[in-house]
Amino acid sequence: MSKRIEVLKTYKIYIGGQFPRTESGRTYIAYSPKGEQLANVCLSSRKDVRDAVGSARSAFGGWSARAAFNRGQILYRIAEMLEGRKAQFIDELVKQGSSKASAETEVNRSIDRLIYYSGWCDKYQQIFSSVNPVASSHFNFSALEPMGVVTIVAPQNTSLIGLVSVMAPVIAGGNSCVILASENKPLCAVTFAEVLNSSDLPGGVVNILTGKVAELLPFLADHMDVNAIFYGENDAANKKLIREKASLNVKRTVIYESKNWVEEKNESPYFINDFQEVKTTWHPIENIGGAKAGY
Repeated sequence: MSKRIEVLKTYKIYIGGQFPRTESGRTYIAYSPKGEQLANVCLSSRKDVRDAVGSARSAFGGWSARAAFNRGQILYRIAEMLEGRKAQFIDELVKQGSSKASAETEVNRSIDRLIYYSGWCDKYQQIFSSVNPVASSHFNFSALEPMGVVTIVAPQNTSLIGLVSVMAPVIAGGNSCVILASENKPLCAVTFAEVLNSSDLPGGVVNILTGKVAELLPFLADHMDVNAIFYGENDAANKKLIREKASLNVKRTVIYESKNWVEEKNESPYFINDFQEVKTTWHPIENIGGAKAGY
């Protein structure tokens, strides 16, 4: 009897709450460190980037308008759904080269990180907003507002924890995003899209693409409807390209180099603040009994 040929799963991309195949029809094979074929993975194109950014822009208004407490509830729900599929994520991490112990740690830390940021959704404004002293008879308030659409090149040396660690603060602050997953370790990113799809997160808030960084980074960096870009690697040529392309429409560039995302020190409300804009409002102090009211 001949040996059975395993049918490899095709890991699709995630755009607008749907799982389309890349419009180019291209795929690549993900391999284990031992050279075993693990899956067929979509090789995203420039058109996929445009579709994902358009989806993120459409979702931004509704997501940013939600109550901060509700955003926290949804992040917590994502953590619940990830908890229920721990065994699958651990298995995928092991296939991609992690030890069983490190895979369990990565999945547990990813769940905890989602819960961490869910708790900050309705609290970061109190930390970073302010009432400012001014010399005139005005109240002066500074508050944070989400930037809009953020493109993210996920850390390439991790499959799950890096993606979760940079996605969570972006959406906790009311932004929508387009994520380019790890090129060589893409399995958990696409499976995580299935978790997002089965949670309460509206379609389009998070869009996940797979493919080659060298091909897609220029399109993620120079798209005119993107407000900020995150890059988590230390490639000098890529950092230079990002800064040059981002200058075309004054995108904010956020670069975290060579972080170990499993460590607890790499979770902070300051990561939420990195993708916020400060809006300052002046309000005249009304007259009371003919005299100007003081503070």
